[in-house]
Amino acid sequence: MHPSAVEETVQASLLLTLHRSVRLRVTLAYRPEDPLAVRMGFPAEFSLDEPADGPRDGGEAADDIVWVFARHLLSAGLELPAGLGDVHVRPATGRRTMVELRAPEGTALLRFDTADLRRFLWRSRLLVPEGEEHLHLDADRALAELLG
Repeated sequence: MHPSAVEETVQASLLLTLHRSVRLRVTLAYRPEDPLAVRMGFPAEFSLDEPADGPRDGGEAADDIVWVFARHLLSAGLELPAGLGDVHVRPATGRRTMVELRAPEGTALLRFDTADLRRFLWRSRLLVPEGEEHLHLDADRALAELLG
């Protein structure tokens, strides 16, 4: 029986300055019902936004911040700089990969171990091989979600 999704938690470094970074957990997710996309989830405490109901106290759990972008972008960025708009991925020295996320509130630059990203992509391709994403698209469901 094949899993219905791929989810993996990896460590990344959020670069704060040229000489300062902080480690954080990142949840990578892939779902065959959304075959063109990958998801990166980050702990809410790394958000640049304040929650709508004001700052959270230490005891209140917050939802992760999730970025959704093309699986192909993540794959391409392991080899050569890739991306337009809000998400850019590029190889870095020492078997690392940089992911840059741009939002109106600011830009986040994250450094991943390339091996972690390759393993995640390999597992996603076991569910839906590259080039076969169109076989998993459900246009009716997508339209219904879009129209609410």
